[in-house]
Amino acid sequence: MFVNRDKELELLNEEYQHCDFRFSVLYGRRRVGKTTLLKEYVKAKPAIYFLVTLESFSIVLKRFQDIVADFLEDDFLRGLNLTSMKQLFEYISKKTFEKKLIVIIDEFQYLVKTQKSIPSEFQYIVDELLKNKNIHLVLCGSIISMMYEQTLSYSSPLYGRRTSAIKLEALEFKYLSEFFENKTTNELIELYSVVYGVPKYLEMFKDTKNIFKSIEKNILDSNSYLYSEPQFILNNEVSEPLTYFSILQIIASGEHKLGNIAGKLNKNVQNITSFISKLIELDLIYKDVPITESNPLKSKKGLYFIKDNFFRFWFFYVLPYRSQLEIGNTKLVLAKVEESFNSFVAKSYEDLAINYILQNYDVLKCGRWWNKSQEIDAIAVAKDYLIVAECKYSNKKVGIDILKNLKSKVKFIDSKLPVKKYLLFSKSGFTQELKKLQSDQIVLITSLSEL
Repeated sequence: MFVNRDKELELLNEEYQHCDFRFSVLYGRRRVGKTTLLKEYVKAKPAIYFLVTLESFSIVLKRFQDIVADFLEDDFLRGLNLTSMKQLFEYISKKTFEKKLIVIIDEFQYLVKTQKSIPSEFQYIVDELLKNKNIHLVLCGSIISMMYEQTLSYSSPLYGRRTSAIKLEALEFKYLSEFFENKTTNELIELYSVVYGVPKYLEMFKDTKNIFKSIEKNILDSNSYLYSEPQFILNNEVSEPLTYFSILQIIASGEHKLGNIAGKLNKNVQNITSFISKLIELDLIYKDVPITESNPLKSKKGLYFIKDNFFRFWFFYVLPYRSQLEIGNTKLVLAKVEESFNSFVAKSYEDLAINYILQNYDVLKCGRWWNKSQEIDAIAVAKDYLIVAECKYSNKKVGIDILKNLKSKVKFIDSKLPVKKYLLFSKSGFTQELKKLQSDQIVLITSLSEL
């Protein structure tokens, strides 16, 4: 299912409209929809698509050669004894194409695994063989670190040669309704909290009527597709997965300070900074600082959170109970999911509330705020005022006590700007007493239904 990749598709189509050679790099995590995007792009266009698999280079090259021969309807090419990618592209470069030909090599990083000289070969292919040809070369890959190193980094022979690069991200929450037309906003929030915006994962939950049954079937079952997915991704991306696994589990369990994370690993902070940087590079975690900090880069108040909701779910509910799940005791773990699910979803709910404020109010920035003793779910900073917000994802209606508590925290905010609005977000609505206080200054938002 092709959902909201309009900007990326437009960029690829712009590349296609150029009359000269174009070279694009497309990368992103597994199952994020790269191949679906490419299939949409090549519709009604002449294209050669080749998916690299982890086999010997000679086998991979021969398969690619046969695919090109099929496209060109060229039995002579099929019979040639080629030994390099350079030879194959040399053959392609001698052909004339009235319409721009798209050549896609998917899982390009595996090609490098089979032959270390591949980036240098493609430097020659791009610089010498294809530079004046009516061709759009697209190198695509799902191991982010390898794709960056092989195609985009300064040390790569291909550095500076691309005409475009796309890092495909997970879908934004607002597009989930296109996958699930009949679900309520709260149901979508819960799905987003579990499987994030990864199209393949969303498809697996498409027919779900009970999210807990779907979690048990698609994640907790040791034979299910998603049971070992984070482990597979990390094993492909990093060389020391044990330390990365430990860091992610510590963060998922609720420890967000760098010093405390290091302490739980019995390491000095200096010994884990490279691991933290790598996880940030892979878009698995991010560093957050109080939104009112004047110099966020130098702030010493930074906390670390897992960005990818599916990884957060897996490291909170799956990894700690793997011994039980391996013997088929999914009911025990599912009970723990059901018991704390609202609390787990609350973090995603806060993220979506922050995004809601950014979209619906004229503010400069919005984010979480905290000091040593207080925290506020969201503060938005406008030119000459603040908006403060509290988010409650629970089965209980929010009452006037929550508003009073929020107001009591305002005096601790390290800003000279006055508070102009109080926003309260609630999954289950508000008490009648609180509803009577609604005004331009006190805004009540139910379940983010306005998104």
